[in-house]
Amino acid sequence: MSKIIIENTDNPAIVKFVFDKILTESSFEYKSIEDANNSTLVQQLFHLPFVKKVYITANFIAIEKFDILQWSEVQGDIKAIFEVFMAQNESVFNIKKESNVVEVYAESTPNPNVQKFVTNKLLSNQHIELTSKEDAKNIPFALELFDFPFIKEIFISDNYVSIQKSPDLDWLEINTALRDFIKEYLQSGRRIIGENYQKKSISNPDSYQDENKIKYTPTNDDISKEIIAVLEEYIKPAVAGDGGNIQFLSYIPETKEVNVLLQGACNGCPSSTITLKNGIEATLKQILPGKIESVNALN
Repeated sequence: MSKIIIENTDNPAIVKFVFDKILTESSFEYKSIEDANNSTLVQQLFHLPFVKKVYITANFIAIEKFDILQWSEVQGDIKAIFEVFMAQNESVFNIKKESNVVEVYAESTPNPNVQKFVTNKLLSNQHIELTSKEDAKNIPFALELFDFPFIKEIFISDNYVSIQKSPDLDWLEINTALRDFIKEYLQSGRRIIGENYQKKSISNPDSYQDENKIKYTPTNDDISKEIIAVLEEYIKPAVAGDGGNIQFLSYIPETKEVNVLLQGACNGCPSSTITLKNGIEATLKQILPGKIESVNALN
């Protein structure tokens, strides 16, 4: 049971009830029951006819009363209310309990071999692209997904996972099994990403090469920064909506070429060339006139 001490203040209308733990890092002042939506305890106090204001800060609750009775008549009863409430609750504030119900639904993408499975849970705060089971050794969630023989590639980001299947199967044949697996996995509370996982950073020039073994070094000039800003604000949200991601690689001033990496559903998508030219390249040219000649996807 919480230990509560009653303390008088310089204002005879206000008494402090000091708890043996911190109640809040902030300060709250309530003048009516309508103000107290975040605390059923405070709402309970306002049902008492003598309560005028309630203050909560640090480790105490201060109550200001109307001048219709003396504190000596009621302070013991209020202390008892606090003790009973704290014995049954973790906090003086209403705590929203996170729902354990996991929802998973499938969304089609422009890539017919890639489906986006969206959940109501955060899977990762970074973009993770995996092309084989060997890549997934520190990603338990992906490691188990690769046990499905028809899965070729996996892309995890935010609250969704984009899955690329082998072309010989129809999504109708495997959608239910994948949704059930993802839901059961998340419901079980098992880890999505292992503690030893280290993201492969393409900001390191030695960590990205294209199929011709040409290394690309991200540039840090003003135009590159402008390109990154445009990609972040205008391009990435649309690409993410289709289950993919776009990553800036480099800008070549001499030829005004922009090199990017397409991930997830965008990688290998039949319409990715159209998206690249009519979407990404056109947007960059429009917003940065005279600075962009072409955009190349290096996958």
